[in-house]
Amino acid sequence: GSAGVDVLTTEDITLTDNSVHRIPVNAHGPLPLGHDLSALLLGCSSIRAQGIFVSPGVIDADYTGPIQAMVWTPSPPVSIQAGTRLAQLVPFYDNVPCVENKERGSGRFGSTGQEKQIMWALEIQNKKPKMIVPLTLNNVSLQFDMLIDTGADVTVIS
Repeated sequence: GSAGVDVLTTEDITLTDNSVHRIPVNAHGPLPLGHDLSALLLGCSSIRAQGIFVSPGVIDADYTGPIQAMVWTPSPPVSIQAGTRLAQLVPFYDNVPCVENKERGSGRFGSTGQEKQIMWALEIQNKKPKMIVPLTLNNVSLQFDMLIDTGADVTVIS
């Protein structure tokens, strides 16, 4: 059988920029997948092929509100029609011991914890991609040690 249950968009959406947008889907907690099952919300490969990316998420077994997908595109504008198969809910049993018996309710997007934590951090180093760039204007030449931005198409020097 299938590893997950498909979820569909419930309204027409247009992504006008490349920021993350919350998109309502046709699922509501608690999940009807089985007793005490949580689920991973994972984007469908067919939607990725269209340049639309769903950020993975965890739907806790005790969540009782509407489920939303966090979606973005690197090349807006993109329209998503209501009824589009956007993601899958892949069920799993959570085996994490309960430290605190807290009513989750319909709180979402970070509601399980009040303290903010950094789970992954990188040391900022002085080893950035740089190169010496000579510039000449009106017979005056200067050299600059410049940071290379591999994601930029144009560099403006003023």
